[in-house]
Amino acid sequence: MYYGTGYDILIIGITLLITLGAQGYINSTYNRCKKISTNKRISGREVARKILDENGLKKVKIEEVPGELSDHYDPRNKVVRLSSAIYNESTIASASVAAHECGHAIQDKNGYFFLRLRNSIIPLVNFSSTAGYIAIMVGLIFSLTKLIWIGIILEAVILAFQLITLPVEFNASRRGIKQLTELGLVGEGEKDNCKKMLTAAALTYVASVATAILQILRLVLIARRND
Repeated sequence: MYYGTGYDILIIGITLLITLGAQGYINSTYNRCKKISTNKRISGREVARKILDENGLKKVKIEEVPGELSDHYDPRNKVVRLSSAIYNESTIASASVAAHECGHAIQDKNGYFFLRLRNSIIPLVNFSSTAGYIAIMVGLIFSLTKLIWIGIILEAVILAFQLITLPVEFNASRRGIKQLTELGLVGEGEKDNCKKMLTAAALTYVASVATAILQILRLVLIARRND
C-alpha cells in the first residue's frame, strides 16, 4: 500500500496552484472581454460565418451549444459549435472565440500537420487515459511497481497528446486574429483585447501540460521508492 510523502504533497500543491491560477486568469479575462462590445456589433455566429465563407468553407455548419466556453470545432462532422454567449453576442470575447474555432476549421481544410497528428492518436489517448488510471491505482494499492511503470508510460502518451495540442491551439489563435483584422471584423484598437482573450485561453493548455509533467514526476518518484 502506498502512503504519500512531503514531496507528493508539494507536487499536488503546485499542481493545484497552476490549475486554479490558469482557470482564474481565463475566467477573469473572459468576464472582462464579454463586457466589451465590438465596433462592428456583429455576433459570434456572424463572425464565424464570414470567416468560413471567405476561406471556402461554406459547407461548414455553425451550431449553438449550451454551456460556457464549451466552444469547439468538430472535424468529423465539419461543424463549428459555439456556446450561447459566443454565438449570440457581439463582444470581444465572442469575436475572438468564434475566430479561434474557425482557425481550427481552416487548419482542417489545409491539412495542418499537428491537427492531423492529434486527431490520429485520439483513440490511443482514450485507451491510455483509462488503462493508465487503472494500472496506477492497482499498482499503488498492491505495491506492484511494474504496473505503476506501465501506468507512467500510458500517462506519457497523454502528455504527448497535450504537447501536440499546444501548436494546434496557438496556430488556430494566430489564424483567427489574422482573419478578424484582414476581414475588418474588428478594428485595430480592438486587436490587442482579442489577443489577450486568446492568450488567456491558450494558457489553460500550457497549464495542462505543466500539471501533466508534475503528475508524471510524482509517479516516477513513487515507482522509484517502491523499487
